[in-house]
Parts: sequence; structure tokens; C-alpha cells
Amino acid sequence: MTGRVVRLLVGLVIGLAGTAVTAAPALAVDSAGAAAPALAHGADAPAGTDFRSSVVGFRPAVPGLRARAIEAGARLELTNHTGRTIEVLGYAGEPYLEIRPDGVYENAGSPAAYTNRTLAGDTPVPAEADPASPPRWRKVAEEPVARWHDQRARWVGAGLPDPVRADPGRPHRVADWVVPLRDGTRNVDLRGTLDWLPPPSPGRWWLAGLIGAGLIGLLGAVGTPGLRGTPAPPGTPSRHPLDLAGEHGTTGGQGTTGGGRDTTDGQGRASGRGPARVALAALCAVAGLGAIALAVGRVADGTADGLPAVLAGLFTGPRWATLSGLGALVVAGYAMTRRSAAGFGFALTGVCVGTFAGVANGAAFANSVVPSVWPAPAYRWLVLAMVVLGYGVALAGVLRLRAARLSAATAPASDQRGDDQRGNGDDQRGNGDDQRGDAGDQRGPAPATRGSKP
Repeated sequence: MTGRVVRLLVGLVIGLAGTAVTAAPALAVDSAGAAAPALAHGADAPAGTDFRSSVVGFRPAVPGLRARAIEAGARLELTNHTGRTIEVLGYAGEPYLEIRPDGVYENAGSPAAYTNRTLAGDTPVPAEADPASPPRWRKVAEEPVARWHDQRARWVGAGLPDPVRADPGRPHRVADWVVPLRDGTRNVDLRGTLDWLPPPSPGRWWLAGLIGAGLIGLLGAVGTPGLRGTPAPPGTPSRHPLDLAGEHGTTGGQGTTGGGRDTTDGQGRASGRGPARVALAALCAVAGLGAIALAVGRVADGTADGLPAVLAGLFTGPRWATLSGLGALVVAGYAMTRRSAAGFGFALTGVCVGTFAGVANGAAFANSVVPSVWPAPAYRWLVLAMVVLGYGVALAGVLRLRAARLSAATAPASDQRGDDQRGNGDDQRGNGDDQRGDAGDQRGPAPATRGSKP
């Protein structure tokens, strides 16, 4: 049973990791053609890019108006707290968006309403979308916050700009961009910059992740004699073959376990906390918190609607990273209570954290700009931590499951040897009784012989 579980888990690790690694390069492509509604929460944000789009400000300044580039520059966000209507103009100077106090309205007659629906800008523009026609406003958001793809604030050319191609190893100012706005009858420019930032070397990060995961995985071999080719000490096996607390230990008459890592009472119940298991539980908890922090950073980057929107976005955006983090926290607490199947929980949640919070965000290792509110260097180190902790804890869990299987296999043999020894002792005691009986029979007739003499 345990062997099949281990083989299934190893296959799951390889399959999920291979799928994520295969998908990571595609996610890393800047401005790839993933489609989403123009004003929806950012489901089509790129996993990373090397072009940084930054908002400089408004000219002239408008108190109560705030703008920023979100989702690694994939979209612009404009928040209007002026109490007036702010209009965003399209590519032909036509009315495109109106951010009013009661929400956001889109002009269905603006070609920009269709072009800006995707990162690539490849949505067909219907014939009735004429920039010279009167606006046909439709409400698309309830809050005075507009988010939209804008090709004026991103690099949409084929290939790299010439200066970048000539010297990609240093930063370059690619463009100064302007998005025209209108505040009543006054024209306002939303100004920003577009820069090229050299990407990091991904190989070094992946190598560090591999080495770190392997080192943490060694915790699975601490105090597990079955992994070193020696059988577990003879005695009574733990109460559950997947019990991490006693998975490689056995109970003797006074309750000590193999490996010297955990202790048991006289009835074989686990007590105390093994250092390796406590360390794994702590690392699992850290991995869970890190996965949730990654998810929060991505969601907060794409919304300015407050804490409730961020919490809701955790389960509508990076939901798998969120669920993996929550699962890791549950398993960490579960393991600290010394319950059965904690080893399997370590292995499973470790795979999920390493895959959905680590490898799935691996574009951070190859790109200089990431879709998160966390600074790119901090985000990159956090992703590395998820790879190391996730797969490291998973490897430790698999090793401990294997040790449990080996211990369960050696314990019956030890019991059988003890039974044989006890049986031989009984046979020897039986032979001794027979010998004493024969001696008694020989001594019995002697008095009768003496009594027969006259």
C-alpha cells in the first residue's frame, strides 16, 4: 500500500513539474495574445517582461486623480476622486472612456474599445465603430476606477528596439508615452516612460532551487535507519504505517523509539516532538505563508478596490497558489499534533506549493519586471523560496514514507524471530520436564525393594 502511494506521489511530482516547466516560457512572453474583457480584473497579465512602463504624472496636475501601470505594464489604472467626469481619449482622439463619480462608461463606437480588449490588440473592430460617430456610452464598472490595455504605454513592435538589440546588457529608455485625457473642457496629459531592463540569468536561480530543495529533502533521512540500509530496531511498529511521528521508530518495553528522535509511552503511543518533524512542520508553515504572500502581491497589483477585493481575488485569480498555501499551513499544524499520515501531507502540499507558487511563477527568474506589488528582487527571492521549500518538503515527505514502508516490512520479521526464540525456549523447558519425570520414575521403585526384605 505505502509503496504504491510513494510511486504515485513521485509520478505526480514529475508530471506537475514537467507541465509547469513546459508552460513557464509561454507565460513569460510579454504581451502574448491572452484575451480578457477590457475592464475586467487582470486575468491576462503576463508572468513577466523586460519592459517597465511607469507613470510619471499628469500635466497639468489634477488633484484627486491617480494613475499607475499594473500587471507588469499590461494595463493602466486610472482612479478618479475629483467628483467630476474624466474622459480618456482613444487612438484617433475620440471619446473612449468616461470615469464618472458613479462608475466607468465605455464608448461602444470607439475602435479603442475593441483594440484594447487584448494585450496583442488583435480583436476585430466592427464597421459601426466609427471614431467620428456620436458616443454610445455603456456602463462597465460601478466604481470610478478604470483599467485598460493601452498600446501607447507598452512596447508592441516586432522584436526588440534597435538600441536594445545593439546592447541588451544595459538599461535603455525606449519611449516617453502620453495618454490624452479631458477634464471638462481642459486637456490633460497622462505621461509615463517605457524602459528596457536587462533580464536576470535564469540558470543560476533554477540551480539554486534544485540544490536548496535537495538539502531540505535530507531532513527526510534524519533518524530513518531504513534509508541507510539497516533495519529498524526490533519491537512493536508504530500505530500507522504513514505516521510521521513514529514512521521509522519502534516501541520497546519502556517506550523508546528507533533513531532516538521521538519517544513513546509504554503502550506505544507517540509523545514528544522529533526535531526533524518539527523542522519540516516549520518549513511547511513558512512555505504556506510565502505562497499566500505571492498570491496577495499579484492580486493587489491588479486591483485598487480595498481589502475585500483582494481577498476575493485570491480565489478568482491565483487560486491554486492560495489553496496550496492554505493547505501547507493546515498540514504544518496537523503534523505538530503528531497525527498519522503527516508524511503524506508534507509530500503532497510540498509538491503543490513548489509547482503552483514556485515553478508557475518561474518567469521571474528570466524577466526583470513582474506582475506584483512586491519589488522584482524580493518577488524573485520569494519564488525561489517556494521552489526550495515546496519541493524540499515534498522530497523529505517521500523519503519518510519510504522509511515507514521499510520499517513496516522489517518489523514482522523481527516479531517472527522473537516468536521462534520463545518457541524454542518452550520446547527446551518441555524437554527438561520430561527428563525430570523420567528421573522420578527411576527413583520410585527403590523403596519397594527395600521393604520386601525380611
